[in-house]
Amino acid sequence: MTVKIHDTPDVQNFLKAVAGFDQQGGSHRGKQILHRLLSDVYRLIDDFDVSPEEFWSAVSLLNELGKESQFGLLAPGLGFDHYLDMRMDAADEQAGLTGGTPRTIEGPLYVAGAPVSEGEARMDDGSDVDAEVMWLTGQVCDTQGKPVAGAQVEIWHADSKGGYSFFDPSQSQYNLRRTIIADAEGRYRARSIIPSGYGVPAGSPTDQVLKLLGRHGQRPAHIHFFVSAPGHRHLTTQINLAGDEYTWDDFAFATREELVVDATRIEDAAEAAKRGLEAPFTEVVFDVELAPTADPEQQSRHKRPRALEDEATAAKREPVEA
Repeated sequence: MTVKIHDTPDVQNFLKAVAGFDQQGGSHRGKQILHRLLSDVYRLIDDFDVSPEEFWSAVSLLNELGKESQFGLLAPGLGFDHYLDMRMDAADEQAGLTGGTPRTIEGPLYVAGAPVSEGEARMDDGSDVDAEVMWLTGQVCDTQGKPVAGAQVEIWHADSKGGYSFFDPSQSQYNLRRTIIADAEGRYRARSIIPSGYGVPAGSPTDQVLKLLGRHGQRPAHIHFFVSAPGHRHLTTQINLAGDEYTWDDFAFATREELVVDATRIEDAAEAAKRGLEAPFTEVVFDVELAPTADPEQQSRHKRPRALEDEATAAKREPVEA
């Protein structure tokens, strides 16, 4: 079929009606965005001669993505998260904002309300006895190299099987999730376990889309961070552990060269004892540089739906009884 009707007056008027331009209520911006989206999809149907069978197969896949709550998993796989980062990087460059540890994607697996510790924390619950012990440490400084005392370092990562607490019901609450308030020298320390990379569920809607593109759904071993302090730009980032098979082939496109960090295995008992550990263990060092800002909006993470965030915010507002 070679029929193309997108640019006809009938279709253009139809698009305006579908987008609500002939109605008084609603959001004008919402109407503009939906009109553009629908127009592009209608044109795509024309250009690729999409059949009804293909269209309804796509609708069925979208239904499955929603039912499995996988839109947040597919989004980074289709590059949306990284594209938003690219836009923010470009905006920074245009504004002449330089310095600071690079940002990279947040992903969909943050959970608000993790326990808070001063200076140091143990992140794992001790149940994964076969996992390699990790000593994660670093220093938060400003762009002049001055330590940022009291910086808030939120950390979360997967277990040795690639699962995240809250989303993996077999794990204890807030396992491998902590908020650490850096000490007077801007240092934070955490005992945890070496995380595993993970793959999207086999046969899942996300997996089906990636296979359609001839791509895999694997992520390398990585550790997520939110780092913030008054007078500094909030940092959303993550580090990839060097040497992982997928470090440079991350389906979520989160890898940045400056954020690939060595994991050093230490077998010396004396070195382990300095950290209150038993040998062997693996040390990961990640120092953070925060850029200055006087803009209160840039000092906080951007707003988006996050697990338990509303509950955690409400809990902070409630008075604590002695």
